[in-house]
Amino acid sequence: MSLVLILLAVVGFIVVATSRFKIHPFLTLILAAFIAAFAYGLPADQIAKTITGGFGGILGYIGLVIVLGTIIGVILEKSGAAITMADTVVKLLGKRFPTLTMSIIGYIVSIPVFCDSGFVILNSLKQSMAKRMAVSSVAMSVALATGLFATHTFVPPTPGPIAAAGNLALEDSLGLVILLGLVVSAVAALAGVLWANRFRAVEIAGDEPQTPEEVETQWRTMKASYGTLPTAGQAFAPIFVPILLICLGSIARFPTGPMGAGVVFETFSFLGQPLNALLIGLFLSLPLLKPGDRIAQFNEHIGKGIAAAAPILLITGAGGAFGAVLKATPIGEYLGTTLSALGVGIFMPFIVAAALKSAQGSSTVALVTTSAMVAPMLGDLGLATEMGRVLTVMAIGAGAMTVSHANDSFFWVVSQFSRMPVALAYRAHTAATLVQGITAIVLVYLLSLVLL
Repeated sequence: MSLVLILLAVVGFIVVATSRFKIHPFLTLILAAFIAAFAYGLPADQIAKTITGGFGGILGYIGLVIVLGTIIGVILEKSGAAITMADTVVKLLGKRFPTLTMSIIGYIVSIPVFCDSGFVILNSLKQSMAKRMAVSSVAMSVALATGLFATHTFVPPTPGPIAAAGNLALEDSLGLVILLGLVVSAVAALAGVLWANRFRAVEIAGDEPQTPEEVETQWRTMKASYGTLPTAGQAFAPIFVPILLICLGSIARFPTGPMGAGVVFETFSFLGQPLNALLIGLFLSLPLLKPGDRIAQFNEHIGKGIAAAAPILLITGAGGAFGAVLKATPIGEYLGTTLSALGVGIFMPFIVAAALKSAQGSSTVALVTTSAMVAPMLGDLGLATEMGRVLTVMAIGAGAMTVSHANDSFFWVVSQFSRMPVALAYRAHTAATLVQGITAIVLVYLLSLVLL
């Protein structure tokens, strides 16, 4: 029992330090690793070695993938590729299902672009579509936000899911994580659309009345600020080609050997490794650079991508350090056996991630911390198989979206850009993320009954 009390105390420290005292998650997780090491009685001469080994180990697996994915996202954002993606979806789906169309746009854009940035970029389109299709801007805002949020927490190369997969030793099975993540996130996004439709008649009091023509002009002005927009092929290629290659690489490595053992297998096995696939994606993003000094543009985007990736890398590495300490203690075996006896199983990582997300606000921190914490317990929870680990990532992702409220930057981006009063934002956006998280974990549980 003392083992559990120590773990609860350490988790409590993480929550209080990040949410109450606003200490950076990187430092919090490193301190938590030291506290856990001393509390569990690890040999003093092994503590630093364990922490640095865990820090370097996870970044060795996944660090470069996070950096490349972030750089691609910056290029797609700055070049206007996200605008092209949105326009392409609108042309394909038309105006018959406005909230569903808005959700699908968010679902696609948030795979390479952070959900906060995605909402800001697409806000003008959302307002324009709401006016053109005579739908409440509240409903359209919730549909866009939940579509963005779905892939943000489930689908690599978004950093959170990648880091969780790395912590759970799935770096060679990332294609499987992507495939299952696309399915689970699609259901979560649909749940968000259904919730958004509850607000189709809700208007925001005090909104300045704008004609559809005025809103359309704003959208066209924003598009014009990007200059010549890329084509649909140029916009989609840097993200969907790497995803396709990673998935094909995973298929090539199936035990049944569907691609044989010759040149085809070796080719897709090589190209399907996440680092190689994302490097190809980076090259495919080069046509998105504006005419002129492309080298200077490219270097600028790389610099911004590295700057954006740096805190994520530090948090990911610190999570790996924390997880390495827990792996060196008996808590994994003890807690795994206890929870298995209670029949908690796949719900355990969901509960931990949901508690961390709700307490400190960051989905990425919840994904990294929870995956590091549960990694030593997977064997005793009956989740140590490849599919068990993939489903664990999905369960953690479901928890990491439950719920987005006042301590989450995304909550304020959605509410402020949509001009929603805070009370309405809680009813519309926060409740939507709760519905999404519960829907996702129910689906993950049903999948575990079939796949495990």
